[in-house]
Amino acid sequence: MSTPKRYTITAALPYTNGPIHIGHLAGVYVPADIYTRYLRLTGKDVAFICGSDEHGVPITIKAKKEGVSPQDIVDKYHAIIKKSFEDFGISFDNYSRTSAKIHHETASEFFKTLYDKHEFVEEVSEQLYDEEAHQFLADRFVIGTCPKCGNEESYGDQCENCGTSHNAMDLINPKSAITGNVPTLKETKHWFLPLNKHEDFLREWILKGHKKDWKSNVYGQVKSWIDDGLRPRAVTRDLDWGIPVPVEGGEGKVLYVWFDAPIGYISATKEWAAREGKNWEDYWKDEDTKLVHFIGKDNIVFHCIIFPAMLKAEGSYILPDNVPANEFLNLEGNKLSTSKNWAVWLPEYLEDFPNQQDVLRYALTANAPETKDNDFTWKDFQARNNNELVAIFGNFINRVVVLTNKYYDGFVPEPSDYSTIDEDTLAAVKAYPSVISSSIERYRFREASQELMNLARLGNKYLADEEPWKTVKTDEARTKTVMFVALQIASALAILSEPFLPFTSDKLKGILKANNNAWDDISSKDILVPVGHQIGQAELLFSKIEDSQVEAQLEKLEASKKSNEAANKVMEPQKEEIAFEDFTKLDLRVGTILEAEKMPKTKKLLVLKVDTGIDVRTIVSGIAESFSPEEVIGKQVTVLVNLAPRKLRGVESQGMILMTEDASGNLVFVNPDTSTEGGKNTVANGLKIS
Repeated sequence: MSTPKRYTITAALPYTNGPIHIGHLAGVYVPADIYTRYLRLTGKDVAFICGSDEHGVPITIKAKKEGVSPQDIVDKYHAIIKKSFEDFGISFDNYSRTSAKIHHETASEFFKTLYDKHEFVEEVSEQLYDEEAHQFLADRFVIGTCPKCGNEESYGDQCENCGTSHNAMDLINPKSAITGNVPTLKETKHWFLPLNKHEDFLREWILKGHKKDWKSNVYGQVKSWIDDGLRPRAVTRDLDWGIPVPVEGGEGKVLYVWFDAPIGYISATKEWAAREGKNWEDYWKDEDTKLVHFIGKDNIVFHCIIFPAMLKAEGSYILPDNVPANEFLNLEGNKLSTSKNWAVWLPEYLEDFPNQQDVLRYALTANAPETKDNDFTWKDFQARNNNELVAIFGNFINRVVVLTNKYYDGFVPEPSDYSTIDEDTLAAVKAYPSVISSSIERYRFREASQELMNLARLGNKYLADEEPWKTVKTDEARTKTVMFVALQIASALAILSEPFLPFTSDKLKGILKANNNAWDDISSKDILVPVGHQIGQAELLFSKIEDSQVEAQLEKLEASKKSNEAANKVMEPQKEEIAFEDFTKLDLRVGTILEAEKMPKTKKLLVLKVDTGIDVRTIVSGIAESFSPEEVIGKQVTVLVNLAPRKLRGVESQGMILMTEDASGNLVFVNPDTSTEGGKNTVANGLKIS
C-alpha cells in the first residue's frame, strides 16, 4: 500500500469477566497505544477502536458462580475496565461494548448479509449436552484433555497451555464445567462458516501475497493452519446470552462469540463516527485505509483467518494490513492466570503506585514479549525504574532544568559558535525521530523504547563531557552554548517520549513550557526551544521504587497463591468402610525421634531412628520437604509399629509416622497423647501416614 490516507487501529476486545492485568497490557494495549500516539504525532488520521466483549461462556460461568445475571457481570467489569484504561492513559478514540444496541444491529445485519448470500452451511450435528443442567455445552462449558499437548484443563474452544484452537468434540475425556458430569451427545442445528471454501483466497492473500512482513509467530501459526486444511466453523451456539440468531430457525440460539466480537470493531467505529461527524465507511471500506489489529497470540487464528474470511465473504470491507500479535507475558516465573489470581491487576497497580503509570508502561515495553514469552518480575520493574527512568532520563532533565534556572533564571541562553561535539550531538538528535519511527513502523516497540532511552543517555554523556558546572566559572560563552544544546535535547525528549511515556511527556512539556512541536520538527528544525524562552522550575519526573514496595508486591502474590491453593484444594473422598476389628489391628505407639538424616539423592525422604518404647527402629519418612533433620530430633511422634517392613532406596523402613495438615495445608505431626497408658494411642481423625 502507498502512504495511507487514514488508519484504523483495533485492540482486542477484553472479556468483561474480570479486570485488566499486565499480560493484557503487554500483549495488546500498550503496543497499540504507542503505535496510535506515534501516528497522531506524525499528523495521521487515526481511529483507535476497542470495547468490552460482553458475550460468551466465561461471562455466564462468572454469573453462575456469583449468583447474578450476565448483565450484572458485564456492567460491573465494563465500568472497571473502561476506567482503568482511562486512568492508565490508553488513548482510545472510542471504547464501546458489545451489549450496545448499535453492536447488536451491526452484528445481526452482518450475519443476515452472509446468510442471504448463502455463505453459511446449515448442519444438524451431535453436540455435547449436560443432562443435569439441561443445556448444550458450548466451548468453555467443556473442560478436558487437549488432543495436542495433553493439558488436562483445556477449554472446549482453545487450550491455554499450547494455544491450539479446537472444537469441544475434539477434547479427550470431556467434562461439563457446570456440573462436572460426563456429557452426552444430542442433535442440534447450527450454521457454519465454511472456511475450506475460502482456503484458496487465504493461501493467495497470506502465503503467496504480501504478508511475509507479518511477525514470524503470526505468519507461522497461520501457515500451519492453512497447510493442515481448513474446516467449517460454527457461527451459532445454543445459549441464552448473546445476540439472537436473526433468521428463521434461530430461536433459542445466539451468534457464537468469535463471530460476534470482531464485528464489535465495526460497530464501535460507527458509534465514534456518528459522535464525531465522520463517515465510518471511510475507515472500513476505503482501500486507502490501513487496518491494523493488535492482539495476543491466542487470537491469531480469529484475526488472520476467520475474520478476514468473514470480511471477504461480505464483500465490501478492507482486509487487515498487519496483525502484530505478541506472545505471552509470565509473572515471576509462572504463567499469568485469572482463575488462580496469579496476576498484577491494573486497578490495584494504579492504587499501589499512584501517578506512576509510565513506569509500568516502560517496564512492559522494555521487556515486551514480542518474539517469545517473557517474564515480568518486580525486581526488574524496580531496576527499570531506578536504573533507567530515574538515573538516566530523569537525571538528565533535572540537571538541565536546575542549571538553566541557576545560571540564567530559567531563560534559554544564546549560544556561541558550535564546537564539533555540539554539531555532532545536534545531528544525532535530529536522527532520532527517523530511527524511532523505523522501529515503531515495524512494530518493534521494545527496540523503539530503548532508542528513546539512548537519546537520554546521549544527553547525560554530553553534559558529563562538557561539564557546564565547571566552565561557568571560566568560560561563560561556552557554558551558554552547552546549556542551549542540552535544552534542545530535553525538548526532543519531551516530544519523542509521548508515545511511550505520555504522562511524563506532558509533565516535561509543562516544565519546559514547550509549544506542541510535531514529531518531524526535531529533524526539520534547527531550534526546538528558542533563545530567550523561559522554562519552569524543576520537578522530579520519576521517583525511586524502594525495596519495601517490591517486597509488598511479592508478599501479595504469595498470599494470593496460598489463598488460591486453599480455595481450590480438593479433599480426597472417604475410603471404603472398615470394621472395628480392622481398626484394632493397628498398633499405634508414641515414639521419640533420636536421630535423623537426609537420604542421599532424594528430596523427600528422611531416615529416622525412633525409640518406640518397645525398641529402637529405623523408619524412612517422606517429610524432608517440610522439616530439616535438626528440627525433628527429640520430637514425640505417633508411630504405626506393626506395618510390614518395606525397603526404600535400600533402607528397610520398620513402621510409619502419622502426619496431618493444618488449616494452611502445612504438614504437621499428630501430637501424641502423653497421658496414654502404656505408650499406646488411638487418635486417628484426619491422619496421613508418611
